[in-house]
Order: sequence, then structure tokens, then C-alpha cells
Amino acid sequence: MSLYLGIDTSNYTTSVAVCGDTEVNLRKIIEVKEGQRGIRQSDGVFLHLKELPQLFESMNVDMCDIKAVGVSTKPRNQKGSYMPVFTAGESFARVIAKALGVPLFKTSHQDGHIMAGITSCKADELLKEEFICVHLSGGTTEILSCRYENGSFNPKIIGGTKDISAGQLLDRLGVALGMKFPCGRELDRLSLTANEDISLKISHDKGFINFSGMETKLLNMTNKEDSAVLAKSALLFIGKSINAALSFLKPSKVLFVGGVASNTILRKMFSHQGYETYFASCELSSDNAVGISHIAKKLFEEMI
Repeated sequence: MSLYLGIDTSNYTTSVAVCGDTEVNLRKIIEVKEGQRGIRQSDGVFLHLKELPQLFESMNVDMCDIKAVGVSTKPRNQKGSYMPVFTAGESFARVIAKALGVPLFKTSHQDGHIMAGITSCKADELLKEEFICVHLSGGTTEILSCRYENGSFNPKIIGGTKDISAGQLLDRLGVALGMKFPCGRELDRLSLTANEDISLKISHDKGFINFSGMETKLLNMTNKEDSAVLAKSALLFIGKSINAALSFLKPSKVLFVGGVASNTILRKMFSHQGYETYFASCELSSDNAVGISHIAKKLFEEMI
């Protein structure tokens, strides 16, 4: 049996996964205290180190079948990209690879998202050509030009937000409405109950967009407007902004990844825009180590 292990320790999720002759996807979301909008990096490292052994104990695979280990060691595949939380996963990965005597492959959290998207929608053709990826998450709203080579998609930013991310906009609105962080799923459900929305003006410039001004406007409305209407309006604003940026860039194929990209309203808005669309499954849109395990598998196969 041939198995490939992936480990990812992002800001709010501890993840381990196995691909190959069997599939395993285990995640533990880090709890954020009520009313807060995040955690400190030092607390994140501690919590990842606490959760990783428990995830491995419940993995139920023979570690002797592991042929390679993959781990995310940074947010993006760019010089200077760094977050302390990724040191927790890297430490475990190095020890496991050394103990098993197998190769260790280091990659980025963003590359893992992209590979998880390609894997979950079975779009292997994207591994052989250039394509556009829209990464929408709690900390990222980027439009990327991607081409796979040597374990990385070598993403280059060609659009996205100049200020806060779509996830930050939604989480800050959700917390202001009394929701528990992260707020994406609850806002999704709430938005679908609204029968109307508020028309919000978008701002875009050659593929780049801004959200911070709209954050202020939406927060000022929280005591004046219906919560469901605000949720729907915020999502429509994000969708229209991304579509405007993509319209300028004129892509032929677009892959959508990241937790925010699993939203019901946004998926509907991004479809049928004149280009071929690919969506990561809802399960693999949010943070996970599945893409990391598949990168390890691909690099191992390319090595032999």
C-alpha cells in the first residue's frame, strides 16, 4: 500500500490528511473566544501542538505505508511569506519523515488550497496549463495567475483586494451581528432567508478592489437594517466586486478556492460568466491538508 501524508497548521485549523490507496481528511478548528475576531499567533502554535497528536492517534493508518510527507511551511510561495503557526506542522513533519526514512516535501498553504481544488473537482488538466485562481478566505482575497511546476503553482498576484479580505469583511460583520467567529457559514445560512438586498457601489481598478470602506458602511448599518438583508448585501457586494475584477482580466479558466468560495450566493454569481469555472468542493474549500498530501504524492512520483 502506498500512502502520502499531508500536514497543515493554518491560523484557525489543524489538519492532517492521507491520499493514495486510501483517503483520510482530519481537521480540528481552533476555538476563538466569543466576541473576538481571531487569536494570537503564539496561542495558535500552542494549540496546533496540542491538537496534532490527537489527530494522528485517530488517523487509523499504518504509518509504515507512508511513502512521503508533505507540509505547508508558509502562507504563500513568495519570498518573505511567514507565519509562526506553520512551524508547528513543520516540526511534526520533519520528525515523522526522519523516523520513517521517507522524503519530506515543503510547500505553501496557498498551493495546498489550489491542489485541493483541482483534486476535488477532478480538473487534472489544470496541472498542464496556465489558469486563473481566485483564492477567497479569511485572510486572503487574491486573483492569481498559476502554472504548476515542481510542486508549486507559482502563483502570481494579478488582482484582488488592496486592503482587507472578503473573509475579514464577512467575519467583522458577523461578529457585529452577534455571531461566533468565524462567521462564514452562519452568514451563508442567514443570507438565504433575505428577500431583498441593499445596492452597494463597488470599487475596482484593473483587477484590484477595495473592501475596507464598505466594511465601515456595513458596520454602521448593523443597528438600522435587518441582519439577513445585510448578510445578503455584503455577499452580493463581494461577488460583484470579484466579477468586475475578472471581467477586466478576461480569463478563460478560473478555479475558485478558499472557505469564502464555498458560499452559496457567491458560487451562483461566479458561474456562467463567459469563462470555464471550477470550484473546490465545499468540504475542501476551507483549510485542510488534502492538497498538501496530493502535492507530496505528485512530487514523490516525479522523483522516482
